[in-house]
Amino acid sequence: MRIKFAELPVFNQDRAKAFYTEHFACQVVADAPMGPDSWRWIELLFPGTETTLHFLQRPDENPSKGPVMVLVDDDLAGVISRLKASGVKANDPKPAPWQPGVTVAEFWDSEGNRMVLSSH
Repeated sequence: MRIKFAELPVFNQDRAKAFYTEHFACQVVADAPMGPDSWRWIELLFPGTETTLHFLQRPDENPSKGPVMVLVDDDLAGVISRLKASGVKANDPKPAPWQPGVTVAEFWDSEGNRMVLSSH
């Protein structure tokens, strides 16, 4: 089974779109008006995958309490290093306490969402 569509709560679509296109090289698949309130249907495609990210409207600047999404990358240390170098708040990789042999790190996106980056 593969996830082809992930939803992410955001307050500012333009800021979130810029974050994911800049830091993860996501391609914009769709960016179209969705209704009278200026909210848009935005889908971003992660490179080398079939997974698209869609933004859900969050009512305010307050991010979710727990991790919102888990991303998997074979170069976890490299990704975290690049995020930190560009000013993104991120924790250093560490062994996952729940799964031996897996390394994890956390970072916070432009919307304050806490994300987990995993090596597997």
